[in-house]
Amino acid sequence: MAKILKIYPENPQENLLDEVVKVLKSGGLIIYPSDTIYALGCDIYNLKAMEKLAQLKSVKLEKAQFSVICNDLSHLSNYTRALDTPVFRFLKNHLPGPFTFILEANKNLPLAYKGKKTIGIRVPNHSIPKLIVEKLGHPIASTSIHDDDEVIEYSTDPELIAEKYENLVDIVIDSGYGDNVASTIVDLTSGEPEILRQGKGII
Repeated sequence: MAKILKIYPENPQENLLDEVVKVLKSGGLIIYPSDTIYALGCDIYNLKAMEKLAQLKSVKLEKAQFSVICNDLSHLSNYTRALDTPVFRFLKNHLPGPFTFILEANKNLPLAYKGKKTIGIRVPNHSIPKLIVEKLGHPIASTSIHDDDEVIEYSTDPELIAEKYENLVDIVIDSGYGDNVASTIVDLTSGEPEILRQGKGII
């Protein structure tokens, strides 16, 4: 049974955030709020957790395209190739925000991402995921719970989300109603921004 933790961005309780981080470190899955829609997350360095996340999304881990949630741009050099100044400046101008930026990956990726040539980076404009990453000490993997075939409330109402995922995840963070518009996906691998999916973020 998933544990529901009410954590609000205006005044997030340290002890509850610590509980979330403890679950992540032990290989658990969480559902957390962001500046777009609620999302599933786990520790990118825990292979078993990554496999569980892939299984939950009905995809093989090697085929999965899980974004990486960072709390700022300082983690980028751990996972991406060196960025040109204009690209880095572009990222700084748009983050934090409702974007997923596709960048060229380097060879230092966590095991679950090995062999991937690109990686999707997110820095949400929301205190809770950023604080979780900060406390964990490294990014979390992320994939949205959004499903185009489902009733909107099932991806925006944390109580209904908890009901649906109660036997599939360890923690659901209730931060109030979420949005129903996903992030804008922007490919920056060529140096020029190419929008792959128009979402909440406007370039």
